[in-house]
Amino acid sequence: CSVSSRLTSRMAFQYPQAYRDEAVVDDHHGCKVPDPYSWLEDPDSEKTQAFVSAQNQLTLPFLERCEVRDLFKERMTELYDYPKYSCPFKRGSRYFHFYNTGLQNQSVMYVQENLDAEPTVFLDPNTFSDDGTVALRGYAFSEDGEYFAYGTSASGSDWVEIRFLRVEGAVPLEDRLERVKFSCMSWTHDGKGLFYNSYPEQEGKSDGEAQTVPQVSLRILNKQ
Repeated sequence: CSVSSRLTSRMAFQYPQAYRDEAVVDDHHGCKVPDPYSWLEDPDSEKTQAFVSAQNQLTLPFLERCEVRDLFKERMTELYDYPKYSCPFKRGSRYFHFYNTGLQNQSVMYVQENLDAEPTVFLDPNTFSDDGTVALRGYAFSEDGEYFAYGTSASGSDWVEIRFLRVEGAVPLEDRLERVKFSCMSWTHDGKGLFYNSYPEQEGKSDGEAQTVPQVSLRILNKQ
């Protein structure tokens, strides 16, 4: 029999009960649609965290007893541990590429002033947080290649914060754009501002609840 079958035969499972909120009914253009598990859309609520904790208490002991789990991990780690390069691309007068030494959580962006120059680190997403939970979520160069916008998100969230750099010297700018989600980043032709999508503040709405339609905004940068 399989490893999972042997493990299952030796363990008793008591699955956590998922609470159903029968009072939640969405109205989609006159069509009533029950949504009893909408409370799970809020990852920070006590009920959601308790449910996830109960699931983990069921799942983790099963995984920890798996006889081939470490073998798979070791082999997959070995196969994935090799240098990885992206295709180089030119922005303005400079050349850029991403490089991963092998097992870095996120690839690092490098810059070259010309094709003969030694690549140097331009943006290292692995430094965004000590625990590696903040990720690079999109980026855009101005048309002249002198300014750079990039998005970051924490713990896999769809919410993104957009930050800016002056490309020469990778100098951070003071501007920050928040409450951004599912957005492109499009520079004005003169490189003075950035178009993006953002959501307005809504009293009583948490990050996990339904949001209004995003608004297209233009941010004029403070380049001092």
